[in-house]
Amino acid sequence: MTQTAVIVFPASNCDRDAVTALHAMTGKEPIRVWHRETEIPDNVRFVVVPGGFSYGDYLRSGAIAARSEVMQDLKAKADKGLPVAGICNGFQILTEAGMLPGALMRNANQKFVCRTSTLRVNTNTRFTRRYAAGQTIDIPVAHHDGNYFADDETLKRISDQGQIAFQYSDNPNGSRGDIAGITNAAGNVLGMMPHPERAVDPLHGGTDGIDFFKSVLESL
Repeated sequence: MTQTAVIVFPASNCDRDAVTALHAMTGKEPIRVWHRETEIPDNVRFVVVPGGFSYGDYLRSGAIAARSEVMQDLKAKADKGLPVAGICNGFQILTEAGMLPGALMRNANQKFVCRTSTLRVNTNTRFTRRYAAGQTIDIPVAHHDGNYFADDETLKRISDQGQIAFQYSDNPNGSRGDIAGITNAAGNVLGMMPHPERAVDPLHGGTDGIDFFKSVLESL
């Protein structure tokens, strides 16, 4: 069974959702890695950086968490190919850590957005390969700072290189290019604002997040 891990920061509040989703997908309890730890166990094959309000969103969302001790080891392992997914605040942390391009700013309407959003999927990534070409999926969003920004050159580069994994059909936050999720150039690090871990149980309203987790786990 594949060993996974979830990094936990002070004020993370979606770590339990991520643990539950990964346990359901793998049949094995993920390792919870506290932010003060200096290493992620070598047997871990996939890491989730979860949502929440790490360090109370002080300075900027994700800015302090990006400098936590464990992030140095996460970056080093990601540079060697370890798959990493940052969800919501996790996406903010990965951009602040320089693991993904661009930045997440305050929503264009200056309001917290909490609802289900419809996403268009680029199926040519290791995180999305189980979805069908042209498929749209419904995934919950819950954020105040989800407005993705990058300069024109960066936007063209990530588009040309196929790094845009998800785009909003109903852009809830003003993100440039309707961007909801991107990967790094190598394709093993992904950040997304919507919450696939909240869409794996029909009792919670939908299961469109299942193929997100299955896609990356089957690629290991």
